[in-house]
Amino acid sequence: MWTTPAKLRLKGIIGMNRRNIRYIGRYNSRRLYPLVDDKLKTKLLAQEHGITTPALIGTVSTQHGIKQLNRVLGGHHGFVIKPAKGSGGKGILVIERVEGEHFIKPSGVRLTLSDVERHVSNLLSGLYSLGGSPDVALIEALINFDEGLSAYTYEGVPDIRVIVFRGYPVMAMMRLSTAASDGKANLHQGAVGVGLDIATGTAIRGVQFDRTRQDHPDTGHELASLRIPDWRTLLLLAAGCYEMTGLGYLGTDMVLDRHFGPMLLELNARPGLAIQMANGEGLRLRLDLVEQQAEGSTPEQRVAFAQKHFARHSELEEGSTQDAAVATG
Repeated sequence: MWTTPAKLRLKGIIGMNRRNIRYIGRYNSRRLYPLVDDKLKTKLLAQEHGITTPALIGTVSTQHGIKQLNRVLGGHHGFVIKPAKGSGGKGILVIERVEGEHFIKPSGVRLTLSDVERHVSNLLSGLYSLGGSPDVALIEALINFDEGLSAYTYEGVPDIRVIVFRGYPVMAMMRLSTAASDGKANLHQGAVGVGLDIATGTAIRGVQFDRTRQDHPDTGHELASLRIPDWRTLLLLAAGCYEMTGLGYLGTDMVLDRHFGPMLLELNARPGLAIQMANGEGLRLRLDLVEQQAEGSTPEQRVAFAQKHFARHSELEEGSTQDAAVATG
């Protein structure tokens, strides 16, 4: 279904031009971009500020260093290799387990050491990095995501994107991997986006390929019951990234580890706008309200403000109730 620009404005939908000029251009100093564009710098900065991130197993920065890869990976039964300067999930290799001389992806595809080395070599050459510049390979411990969320995702770790504006968490969604997205939590590749209520961390709306949906396409599990554990802790971590980076308009990507709870995966100084589609609501009214607030509040105060003013009722619950009424009618 098509709509008009006037209707989008009424819903507070912001486009790329407004995002880039009104928010990113005004609140994000370009000198701070390297703190989030380089995942290694982000990880080290997070450690300094006491923000939990996946454990760093090692790095590879030169083609010669690839010869040491087998030694670095030794003893690790699962890991993730990613480009330090990558974006959009490109170049991320997830190894779920190691069986003998084979490295097994979540899809079951078996790789040899030569395959992994070739991937790292391509990564170092800049194949997946912003602007094609030479890169560094980060090797991180595999995230043991909360088992309570396993029914909502397919062959991949779900993550939570929170838009943080001037330190206030203003909108959130969970991205659920699917067969179409090849186990990656990337909406453009076919992952399911689930809008989350800032007040409670419960699902309010689901979308895939810009169309609403009530369940996961592969597991068949309904989305209405989705609720993020340790929600306030996750929001506090996201809000704290404002002080950590100095960036006023920020996308924080979080994951839920069953042992360590909410963890920061990465940051984005130019977060996409699909989160509005997942929530069925525009960002503008929330951003306008935050701009009216005085500086100097703590992360705890900002999270409390967001939970009070940005609460939403679930459209998924409404849909389930209507379906039940039809079924019993």
